Amino acid sequence: MDRNVLRGVLLAFLAYALFAVSDASVKLLKGSLPVYEVIFWGALMGFVILPLVRRPGERYADAFRARDWRLWFVRAGAAMTGSLGSVMAFTWLPMAEAFSILFLLPAFVTIFSVVFLREQVGWRRWAAVVMGFVGVLVVLRPGFREINPGHVGAFVGALSSAVTIVMLRALGQKEKRVSLYGAGLLGPLIGGFVLMLPSFVWPSAEQWLWLAGYGLLAAGGNALLMLASGLAPASLVAPPQYSQMIWALGFGYWLFHDRLDVPMLAGVLIIVAAGGFTFLREKERGPKGWRRAPLVHPQ
Repeated sequence: MDRNVLRGVLLAFLAYALFAVSDASVKLLKGSLPVYEVIFWGALMGFVILPLVRRPGERYADAFRARDWRLWFVRAGAAMTGSLGSVMAFTWLPMAEAFSILFLLPAFVTIFSVVFLREQVGWRRWAAVVMGFVGVLVVLRPGFREINPGHVGAFVGALSSAVTIVMLRALGQKEKRVSLYGAGLLGPLIGGFVLMLPSFVWPSAEQWLWLAGYGLLAAGGNALLMLASGLAPASLVAPPQYSQMIWALGFGYWLFHDRLDVPMLAGVLIIVAAGGFTFLREKERGPKGWRRAPLVHPQ
């Protein structure tokens, strides 16, 4: 493997580690702040890496401009619902369980790519999609365990992230990168601000610590992911996302004392295997697939 490509892959692993710690920071809030307020502060802190996102010739004001406003607003809305869903997931669920549902992302991307981008998908990738949903059924075991808002949030997070990736594929050649990144921040920033007003609570010192962990570490992860994407193709930068499951299991055991039973672990393995197969198939397809994935974390 080329040295720069290897550096890119290693940076991707580090980026996803930061995302995992960011998600753990949400869980450490223990639902003590309204979800809308959490995503508002997280989005506000995301602006710290705007100088790194801006390419030469782009202006900061371009973060608030678009050529295709319709798809730009879809991107902003998906960022809002994705942030909302992921915060709900990590607030209510064990980290490993939340990640297992969020890892349906490749399956949803496959479905949306066929529906909206008219991409051709073979039976192997459809088999991976079915396999991913089977894994979720094993994890959830509907009818045998309670389904809570965290499960709904995780599904919404996965769906929204898939919409984000499809929108970025569609807009990648049309919009400036700073504009696409701005939409991803302005959606949760404005939506979170409006929705948090009726129940706004000024955070305590401890809550500020976890909010900073959530927002700043996610921003740092995005910065590293952009660096990684500049060194290695997205088809190699995306699969390290599954390393988050290792962090989730570790945090869940040592920090949150989560208990995962055998069926849940089996479902997690099925979902990870299905997503990993999808990434491999996309790599074989070349530039039409995950090589056109976003340069920033979709959630």
